[in-house]
Amino acid sequence: MISVYLDRPTWAHRRSAGMKLGLLALCSVLLLPQDSLILFIGCLAGALTLYASLGRDGLSQVLLLKPMIVFFGIILVFHGLFTGWQEGFVVVLRLIVMVLLANFVSITTRMDDMMDAVMPLFVPLKWLGGSPRTIALAVALVLRFVPVLMTVYGGLSESYRARGGKQGSWRLIAPFALQSLRLSENVAEALSARGGARGVFEQNRSAGRNVRLTGLQVGK
Repeated sequence: MISVYLDRPTWAHRRSAGMKLGLLALCSVLLLPQDSLILFIGCLAGALTLYASLGRDGLSQVLLLKPMIVFFGIILVFHGLFTGWQEGFVVVLRLIVMVLLANFVSITTRMDDMMDAVMPLFVPLKWLGGSPRTIALAVALVLRFVPVLMTVYGGLSESYRARGGKQGSWRLIAPFALQSLRLSENVAEALSARGGARGVFEQNRSAGRNVRLTGLQVGK
């Protein structure tokens, strides 16, 4: 699958894509300038509560952060040595909270709903001869692929460690790049078979919006 979308009804699935994306953008703007450690601890607790409200499947999505532990550790040490440990924890917690919130939107929102939500933003492109559908599809794919690629990296890291290697080795760069290219190629073929962005929107309208991009097969 091209995403980790949770295909079962929850309260978050029933909220509109536009509202969720709007709240995500608002949280990003409001949290970026903040530097309170207590605030971000509270935000982290709130984000985890959102995942817990989805049940066991939702909580399992928190493991998305596992491949990023080394990355967060490097950032923490860097800030701890040069700007202070408290600021380091604030930076790391800010990143964790934003990743969790973005992934929460991704796992509870169908891709075609994301496209419908963001497409009005690109309507002015029609005046320049551009296609709002194409840009909306690209934005939706970016939002969807972030957690997918992190899951791919996590699988490679686990396999490498099982063979006696260390987590986060530079040796994972090549296989990760190959997996990513293969994934993108399969998705491109699936989209091409459906007529690209225009075909996706036409299928959604003709099928009563029952056709879901989250069901595209991309192989392994």
